[in-house]
Amino acid sequence: MNDVRDRSHRLNRASGIARHGRLRRRSPFGTVAKVLSGVVAVALISSASVAAIAAKQVTDDFGEGVQIQGQPVAEAKSGGDVLSAYKGGFNMLVVGTDNDPEQGTQYGERDATLNDVNILLHVSADHTNATAVSIPRDLITPIPACQKPDGSGSTPAMSAQPINSAWGEGGLNCVVQTVQGLTGLDVQYSAAVSFNGVIEMSNAIGGVPVCVASPIHDRYTGLDLPAGTTTLQGSQALEFLRTRHGVGDGSDLGRISSQQVFLSSLLRTVKSNQTLTSPATLYKLARAAASNMQLSQSLNDAGTMVQMGRALQDLPLDQVNFVQYPGTTGGTGVYAGKVQPTKYLADQLFEKIKADQSFSLGAGSTGIGSEADPSAAATPSTPAAGPSAPTAAPTTPATDAGSDSASPATPSAPATSDTIDGLQGQSADQQTCSKAFGS
Repeated sequence: MNDVRDRSHRLNRASGIARHGRLRRRSPFGTVAKVLSGVVAVALISSASVAAIAAKQVTDDFGEGVQIQGQPVAEAKSGGDVLSAYKGGFNMLVVGTDNDPEQGTQYGERDATLNDVNILLHVSADHTNATAVSIPRDLITPIPACQKPDGSGSTPAMSAQPINSAWGEGGLNCVVQTVQGLTGLDVQYSAAVSFNGVIEMSNAIGGVPVCVASPIHDRYTGLDLPAGTTTLQGSQALEFLRTRHGVGDGSDLGRISSQQVFLSSLLRTVKSNQTLTSPATLYKLARAAASNMQLSQSLNDAGTMVQMGRALQDLPLDQVNFVQYPGTTGGTGVYAGKVQPTKYLADQLFEKIKADQSFSLGAGSTGIGSEADPSAAATPSTPAAGPSAPTAAPTTPATDAGSDSASPATPSAPATSDTIDGLQGQSADQQTCSKAFGS
């Protein structure tokens, strides 16, 4: 009997058979998530105009997060929950501030911090469409009473102020409350990024190719770009996103449509180079975000951000719209020198968003700071007649009274989507160029 046991023992050793259970096979994504401590990819950042992918390496890098009235504290995700896509739709506000104490005076001296960039991202519940709304910094809107960041009380409500004064009244929380009142949407997540964050994140992605229709020179930001396509990163990317005097008519509205050239190219770049599945790129984004972003407590969890990133990664480009909150200049009274909301267009836009309905934009919708890229006219992602040219097929009847059911859809939009004529912006698959000031 002993000889039998000895022989069995020798055979097991020779064949390398383990005496314990078989180890489970790890998925590549799970390994990456563990190595990077739940590194994230989510969407859109801006500072004096920007948008990009937000990421983080370790939850602790962000501290406790910013408390936002009405937003819950994030529940930590673990195991399989971390790797699944976000369930349902969500609204996220990304705020760009212009006065980070750590950046010194290299971008000019300021006596106050303003929320000069405000981008509200909506992702539909079925993850088939998304809309990013850029709110002009000088848009006049009510600002509610806001709790002071130091807890010493609240600021008084104001009936008509530029939206970029909300940060000074109560930080990120006050911007969120103001945007919720303006749009009628609940904002579940919010984040703020500084100038330095824009630089570091554009570096992490490896740059974004941007088309310029004619040379852009702006002595205020230092931007000097030749006509054609240039890959922008670092300080040059920030200069482009900040330039107002160099594009369109020199206004903030022209700057927004120029920024959308960058945003749409950014999303195409991220999709084409598989940023959301690249461990090395995610790590760089994580470090950049951890050092330069403030997150709401609801967003201050790596698992939540991973889920949001997975929900975003498969969105079709032609179903992602970058639009400007509708408004006009030239008003009087409180609107003198500022932006007056165009209520009927805003109502149409947010009815679509609330209903999770996709929509297309009317002809000539790119705005005063951008135009169709003529060199891209023949590419599959851009219609031959230009990004906003109508097709012969009419849209289906509108589901809300404000939409024009007879308006044609753009070629990149599905036949079932409605057109919102008069709304400015573009879809992510439309290739456009920034227009130089006065061109």
